[in-house]
Amino acid sequence: MQLSSPRLRAALLAAASLTLVAAVLPPPKPLGIGDRLFPELGNPGYDVLAYDLSFTYKDNLTPLDAVTVIDARALEPLERVNLDFTHGKVASAEVNGEPARFESVGEDLVLTPPRAVAEGGALRITIRHTSDPRGRGDGGWVPTEDGLAMANQADAAHRVFPCNDHPADKALFTFRITAPAALTAVANGLQAAPARRSGPSTTWTYRTRHPMATELAQVSVGRSAVVHGTGPHGLPLRDVVPAEDRQRLDPWLKKTAGHIAWMEERVGRYPFENYGVLIARATTGFELETQTLSLFESSLFSSEGYPEWYVEAVMVHELAHQWFGDSVSPRTWSDLWLNEGHATWYEALYADGLGKYSLERRMREAYQRSDQWRAAGGPPAAPKAAAPGEKIGLFRPVVYDGAALILYALRQEIGAQAFERIERRWVTQYRDGIAGTADFVRLASQEAGRDLGPFLEPWLYGAKTPPMPGHPEWSAPAADRTAPGKAAPGKAAPGKAAPGGTAAPGSAGPGGKSV
Repeated sequence: MQLSSPRLRAALLAAASLTLVAAVLPPPKPLGIGDRLFPELGNPGYDVLAYDLSFTYKDNLTPLDAVTVIDARALEPLERVNLDFTHGKVASAEVNGEPARFESVGEDLVLTPPRAVAEGGALRITIRHTSDPRGRGDGGWVPTEDGLAMANQADAAHRVFPCNDHPADKALFTFRITAPAALTAVANGLQAAPARRSGPSTTWTYRTRHPMATELAQVSVGRSAVVHGTGPHGLPLRDVVPAEDRQRLDPWLKKTAGHIAWMEERVGRYPFENYGVLIARATTGFELETQTLSLFESSLFSSEGYPEWYVEAVMVHELAHQWFGDSVSPRTWSDLWLNEGHATWYEALYADGLGKYSLERRMREAYQRSDQWRAAGGPPAAPKAAAPGEKIGLFRPVVYDGAALILYALRQEIGAQAFERIERRWVTQYRDGIAGTADFVRLASQEAGRDLGPFLEPWLYGAKTPPMPGHPEWSAPAADRTAPGKAAPGKAAPGKAAPGGTAAPGSAGPGGKSV
């Protein structure tokens, strides 16, 4: 048979090449970077530099049409490329402009390009797919009364878009969201171009100026009001709230500039291009520190709900994460205590400053329960993996107040001045990067002028809580413990929230509702 069309000939040759490559390779399998808690998350062999995500929204029950473009660098020769992706259907895949074979294996999307990518070579991946908001309540898209928002922590970004879903591989993001003209779409970062109207739809474009972990991505679509303001040093503030709640929520929105100034006094300049709160009419059971745009349930701000001091402390918790967890991201998920311990620490300091809940009282109460938390969830720096079907997952009390207790013990041991130097240096030295527990111990030792490893080791990894420096009267008695699933004074049982702490996706944590 004679082939007269060059395009047809090229397509057939490409298909033949793909078939040949696939035939000589072993069957694809899911891969991971070996994280102790999520062994199949992340993918070896490449470093993502940038994501360009396009979503077309119709309603919050219909899968979104999407295109994910990934720019990366190969760290080794790659005959196949594994991405984390599930909850969507793939229509096509390209690697460096050429069609690639694609297969779903477990929660991986495995691409086989027609030719291997050389070590150090550029890697551009284009995936046309759907993104399904009809999830299982385990993260990713969160339906709101009038649209959608995202909650990807810890392991749910790949339920929204193909990615290298581990905080150790941060990248720049561009978002392009097309939605009905009556709605407003927002995302992390700054608006990169004016909204573009085309017939009944509008396309919105946003771009981050700092690298971001996939778990911190945020896209929201709804009947929203976008409120602009100015924070310390001219920092752009952008809050996104349900349009009909705009006036009611305004007093809360005006608090953010003061919260940022308070944090800057303690740890230095805010690390990103803008900040704001995204208040959604959704039932999540948590608040979430998505980068530059923290997600909050609207019920938190109800006039019949929580006391004002508590709401402000939760707002500070999510703001503190912008330094601790967002700018400085965990090297592994076992380092989660660095995120949540610090956010809880500054939440507690803020409440103490308001004269509502003293830091010493909170730490003493945490100390009394610390052994129980360690038994239930593992030590702070080596938390237990989530059991099958367990909603609370990693986000147990031990990585919140249990981890803040480590910071309190450290300050008791070395003094307030050395402790404050550690905090400032930590967020400066590792800004826009990743860091783990060993990095923290090393940096703390340098600032304290002595090896703090022997002191911190049992606090980080011990099955039992060590004695508290400066408080020989404190004890962690075996009696008078709150049983798992029961609410302790000032704490919260699953599904409830109370002043004094934080919580995880789908459940309440050690006394409140933030992650």
